[in-house]
Amino acid sequence: MPVLHNRISNETLKAQMLAETEPRTTISFYKYFTIVDPQATRDALWVALTQLKVFGRIYLAREGINAQISVPESNVEALREFLYGFDPALAGLRFNVALEDDGKSFWVLRLKVRDRIVADGIDDPSFDASDVGDYLKAADVNAMLDDPDAVFIDMRNHYEYEVGHFENALEIPADTFRDQLPKAVEMMQDHKDKKIVMYCTGGIRCEKASAWMKHNGFNKVWHIEGGIIEYARRAREQGLPVRFIGKNFVFDERMGERISDDVIAHCHQCGAPCDTHTNCLNDGCHLLFIQCPSCAEKLAGCCSEACMEEHKLPEEEQRKLRAGRENGNKIFNKSRGRLNTKLGIPEPASSEKP
Repeated sequence: MPVLHNRISNETLKAQMLAETEPRTTISFYKYFTIVDPQATRDALWVALTQLKVFGRIYLAREGINAQISVPESNVEALREFLYGFDPALAGLRFNVALEDDGKSFWVLRLKVRDRIVADGIDDPSFDASDVGDYLKAADVNAMLDDPDAVFIDMRNHYEYEVGHFENALEIPADTFRDQLPKAVEMMQDHKDKKIVMYCTGGIRCEKASAWMKHNGFNKVWHIEGGIIEYARRAREQGLPVRFIGKNFVFDERMGERISDDVIAHCHQCGAPCDTHTNCLNDGCHLLFIQCPSCAEKLAGCCSEACMEEHKLPEEEQRKLRAGRENGNKIFNKSRGRLNTKLGIPEPASSEKP
């Protein structure tokens, strides 16, 4: 039986990827459809995608598939043809191709079976995730932005919204998508006459969120087809004004795609204009935060002097310090609360209802 998981170290895989000479294309895609046996589907995909030299992160659940991957340019069409034929539900699957891409976004293939492809916390048997809002294409998005009766709701995390968003879009103050869903309903409860436009990075979160809003009695609900990525691509192709401001955060090594020249965020350490995310280099921290080049040099890529001092220690001493700590879910933790505590950033005022 073939080995259906990676057995090579990350360091070796990354070195191999960096040594590749053929350009790669970074792609994301998702599809809500019923997968009867996610584990068997995962194993079949592993075999085929390994042959196509696909790297990246793919989640499978009974409700569908969610993928962020890179593939050699010469294999893009072969990948498309394979997926179209893999399951009838994937015929015509939309690829969201990265707007800025150096081909170095991933270096290993990981396929995981989960309960949901998007953790939503919904425990309501009457909820129909297929009853979604209507799609908006790029021109429609721009028209809605000029409509005083339309409210744009950003269904991404605080660190995504911080570096880029549509002007006047409503931020839902929560650390997770599952917490955002009830808050979105609560914040819009007195505004059911408004036109609601939901958006996210590539469409997967806002599609489910649009169904949740309809389930809760909102009838005028839309979501942006393909999310920010597809909107920006189509607007540029069609010569339309791109109305998204700043940078679009992405979940790979790039951590962001530049949409407009505006820098709307600030370094979390000195306050200088900056929208570059990084993870604290201290292996006992890995806090996700925004750091300008000057502070990165001053603090050796760490989020604090304490982390810098620990990061400078010999590796064995660092391991001893980490041993026994309650790191657990703190590693790569992106919560606003942890960010504010570590860097002394005041809690933001609650987002106002429209």
